[in-house]
Amino acid sequence: MSHARARRRDRQVYLRSHPVLFALMAAARRRPTTRIGTTVLAHSRSAFTDGLTRIPLDRTAEGTTGGAAGRLTGGGLLFDQEGDDHRGSRRDLAESLGADGVARLRPVWTDVLDRRLKPLADGDPIDLVDVAAELSGATAAALLGLTVDPLELASAARAAAAAGAREHLPGLPFPRRRRAAEQAAARLNTLLAPSPDARLNAPLAPSPDARLNAPPAPSPDARLNAPLAPPPDTGLAAMLAVAAINTTVAGLPRAAAWCADADLWAYVETAPEALTGELLRVTAPTPLLPRSAAAPGTIAGRPIRRGDRLILITRHAVNAHNHDPSPTAPAPPHVAQLVFGVGPHACPGARLARTQLLDALTALAPYRPVVTRARASRRSALPGWSSLIITATTC
Repeated sequence: MSHARARRRDRQVYLRSHPVLFALMAAARRRPTTRIGTTVLAHSRSAFTDGLTRIPLDRTAEGTTGGAAGRLTGGGLLFDQEGDDHRGSRRDLAESLGADGVARLRPVWTDVLDRRLKPLADGDPIDLVDVAAELSGATAAALLGLTVDPLELASAARAAAAAGAREHLPGLPFPRRRRAAEQAAARLNTLLAPSPDARLNAPLAPSPDARLNAPPAPSPDARLNAPLAPPPDTGLAAMLAVAAINTTVAGLPRAAAWCADADLWAYVETAPEALTGELLRVTAPTPLLPRSAAAPGTIAGRPIRRGDRLILITRHAVNAHNHDPSPTAPAPPHVAQLVFGVGPHACPGARLARTQLLDALTALAPYRPVVTRARASRRSALPGWSSLIITATTC
């Protein structure tokens, strides 16, 4: 195995996207926390966990994920809600992304994999970023009950996230960035909003008599094949689409490239769950979480003031920067899970992400693909490849 080659390649996605930011992160990571003015960088596992569990967070502050989502969606759910509303929305979303929900969605992405990976059998190269975009776009459309082109949805979600990220970079505000973010958000929301005809033709809620005379509940098999109910509004739909598509397009090609460079394909058969967990840990598709403190507290013993900006660095909390993926000796579950957050801020899509990545690696493994060309993205919201060309070594 050549983890050194895999790590050298993977570092390019950080060095080409936001080199100054990641240089600062690397320089300060030897300490659990680092304060720079009103910004606190949280590097250690305990500091990262404290930032998500012990500090009340301002969900709509400028420069945070919630603030970006609010600007994108006009006040997206899960970010601007508090208390019971927040917990209720998260619970509903977690149920739709539970075991049954993932089982219903799985044929969507396996169909994309079957179709898009076929050229490898003929010895032809494919761009895995483009495959990941269609896969994630099709999955998001099915989850949201949309009939839109998957690649168009993926393109809009990626553009909206990238424009939002550029607008929130430190420094002076640029009106051009603001306009670009607004235009990208409008394009995405147009795809996500139901048409007037769909609303006019939507069935009304059944009367009590109709419910009494309704047919028996469908069998488990029928429920698995039923379409998922769309979320209640465009704001939540936009948030889900942006999160699901951008993390998949960033994470899946990076994980596959690491597999190819370090020759980890055999572990897809012998230790699939361990390999998937380790690749998610090392690639950490969302390498940092920007947050804002809504009240005073402490992070790893450091005092935090109300209004402080928190940069919770996932990559460092899970040791992605210095521990290579090891399917034979994986990190403990409570460490690997941190790439999906923790406590009330854990990502409800963790099961879907793991299953989707495992299915992709399983589909790729028989070809033992290698990377023939890679180009890091300079504009995406998350560190990733703009193009990753792979070719099979066995057909």
